[in-house]
Amino acid sequence: MQDTVGSTTRTVTIAVLLAAALAACASGSGGGAAPDNTPQPGGTPTSGRINSTWPVTTRLHIDLWLHGYAMVQEDTTLIPFFKRGYAEQMRSLKSRANATTQLELNRDRLRARLALNAGLINAQFLALSFSTWETMARALDVFLQAEGDPNRSSDRQTQMVIAAVAQYFPAAADREWLRIFLVSLKDEHDVFYRAYWTREQQDRQPTLVRVDSLWEQMYRPKLNRYLNNSQLDAGTFYLSLPLNGEGRTMTGGTREETAITATFPESPSAAIEAIYVFAHEAIIAVAATAVRDNTTPVEARSGLSDRYNAVGAVRGGAMLLKRAAPEIHDGYMRYYLQSANVVPPSTNLEAAFLRTFPLPQGILDAITRQLDIVLGGI
Repeated sequence: MQDTVGSTTRTVTIAVLLAAALAACASGSGGGAAPDNTPQPGGTPTSGRINSTWPVTTRLHIDLWLHGYAMVQEDTTLIPFFKRGYAEQMRSLKSRANATTQLELNRDRLRARLALNAGLINAQFLALSFSTWETMARALDVFLQAEGDPNRSSDRQTQMVIAAVAQYFPAAADREWLRIFLVSLKDEHDVFYRAYWTREQQDRQPTLVRVDSLWEQMYRPKLNRYLNNSQLDAGTFYLSLPLNGEGRTMTGGTREETAITATFPESPSAAIEAIYVFAHEAIIAVAATAVRDNTTPVEARSGLSDRYNAVGAVRGGAMLLKRAAPEIHDGYMRYYLQSANVVPPSTNLEAAFLRTFPLPQGILDAITRQLDIVLGGI
């Protein structure tokens, strides 16, 4: 899943602007998040590959932001936005911990606005522009105090931050939704999620090490030609607890602006799942171009193009791995069948995969041609 609002349309990222903007607003905006001193286990790749072009890491604020969406968003897509049963699992954990937060209390209000304005779902990508929960919450407080109007600030960089966030929350009702969501997440962070996330990072440290090893030693080298020729030569590879087969991708002109967020597998034996999702996300731009060039305006308005985009990323990821890393092609197909709630058959796996993810031949041919160009280095 790729940001349709985000950094490809900006020459400067929110993250770059934040330091100056927050300093300018340091006199106090009220309601800011308390400093977050939670250790970030993924802050430096466990393997010590500080100079990796695509370091594998984790971030609390990304998981918290996505967790909030997972707890309030209806999720009926073929490949779910989040792990199947994630919200129910979290509610069960919170119940056992006797932890009730504003996120539960405001769930119906938040869900109602999402139903009226599905565009708010794009704001899931906003967390990828920040480095910590503290800076993110602080910037959103500044945005809300300005009521989304850059002219409310006399500082040019703060104005740019407000304008960038306003791309996601342009209307007053959207900003009210953000206000409620932010208050709810601050409470969720303090009462439950921060402690939960820290425990999970400790428990999954061996998995992080295994993903990093598979990525750096085997699959990043295999995908290097594709990445280098697709303007994905450097970025950050995040692992996220709420995600499954549908990752989150933001691309831009620099390494700091480029991020692919994939599932955080539950065990070292399942570490390859993160590579599957990375491949799915890395092909999104190619698949989207193929869909755009092979659908009509009527199909786009009807929503058919969106469905083709989702299926195109799944099929495109399989096509990429079949050529760059064929030994995991079958595993990729099994994983995405399971993500679609389809039991992978013991025979005729590819036939089941193609039936589950059908795509017009013209779009498939366009993806194939682009892969020929990219992998051929033309």
